[in-house]
Amino acid sequence: MTTPRALSAPSGPVCWLSKDLLEGAIAASHSSPRRRVIQPFHRSESATLHRMFNAVQPDSYVPPHRHLHPPKAESWIVLRGALAFFTFDDQGAIHECLEVRAGGEIFGVDLEPGVYHTFFALEPDTVVYEVKDGPYSPTTDKAFPEWAPRESTPEASAYRAKLAAEFARRTQTKPTPR
Repeated sequence: MTTPRALSAPSGPVCWLSKDLLEGAIAASHSSPRRRVIQPFHRSESATLHRMFNAVQPDSYVPPHRHLHPPKAESWIVLRGALAFFTFDDQGAIHECLEVRAGGEIFGVDLEPGVYHTFFALEPDTVVYEVKDGPYSPTTDKAFPEWAPRESTPEASAYRAKLAAEFARRTQTKPTPR
């Protein structure tokens, strides 16, 4: 049995964002080969607004990407844990690199369409509430740049370590080994 990228969406007109749903997403992220999982709240992939928990473990690698065709804005609020968040220019130079922490000075981010970005969890069981324009299509949802390795490639681990070192340098913290 393969672990899904996303859990099942709720049914019915109301979904309570509960501790049980949050804990279920965290548990699923532990057994996911990607070390992260989405708990969607939108009822279908064709919904014009997507809402979800994104439960992420520190050893997950999210390749830098942007939402360009079609352009999609997105917003995140960290509900639990903390992220190292990055934006990049078109050539792959890091533009912004900062900590986004639940209850912290910076606890969320709002991105306009077309901004290259990535993040990694700084703490186990980090959970983000994410809102993004829909609908979802796996072929057009994300645009991946040539300058960053894709997920599950041999280069991904070294690139993730490079990002961790840069985060540590810029924020004066010890890098997380992964």
